[in-house]
Amino acid sequence: DFRAVAGKRVFLDSTYIKTALDANYLISSLRQHMLAGGCILMDKRDEADYIVEVRTGVVGTDRRELLFGVPATNVPQVIPVPGVPSSIPELPLATKTEQRAVAKIAVFAYNRRTGRPVWQSGVVPIESTAKDIWVLGAGPFQRGSIYDGTNFAGKKIRIPLLQPRKKKEQAKPSEISVTQQAFFTEPKELLAEHAEPSKPARRQELQTTEQDESPGRSRGVIHAGHAAPDELPEPPRPNK
Repeated sequence: DFRAVAGKRVFLDSTYIKTALDANYLISSLRQHMLAGGCILMDKRDEADYIVEVRTGVVGTDRRELLFGVPATNVPQVIPVPGVPSSIPELPLATKTEQRAVAKIAVFAYNRRTGRPVWQSGVVPIESTAKDIWVLGAGPFQRGSIYDGTNFAGKKIRIPLLQPRKKKEQAKPSEISVTQQAFFTEPKELLAEHAEPSKPARRQELQTTEQDESPGRSRGVIHAGHAAPDELPEPPRPNK
């Protein structure tokens, strides 16, 4: 929750997560979440008023595989015989693959000039799981926290009695997830500071006055890159 530094010029210090797995994705996700929380991100440390430092305890995935059946084995042969295979292929009755991903992240913010703390998130551990099962070659049957229910070969299946429908939890109005679409508005005073000059002013800059050969006379010259008119003429109305 970055509301403690919302509306402030903030620099994200990612020094202590650059060696983590998928560090670039993690840094970009944090920057996006900070923007959604109302922070004004600065590219340079000296331009920011507050520093947000992030660290990771662990970011990784464990994988386990289990096979019910006959694994692939090599057949010992004293004398190689043509036409006789030297190995037995894998004959699985059922196969299961389990994956467990863990991410432990901590973030805190402090004033760059005074060095005094402003906010800390505490340690936030997140865990997700995924399980794939093949039975007699059919599958995978996919379950886990990263799926919404049970999937078969990438498509969702539902068992009415064993798997009741879950009610979707509504997110709090103050929270914006990086996985959801959102629109943001910029303050008018900031837009006014970075706005381009108006069309009449731009046209006036492009106009130059050149003196004619006869004294006391001048003519206005508009270069080829002049601006478009402010208002377009209305299309003609059809006769009744």
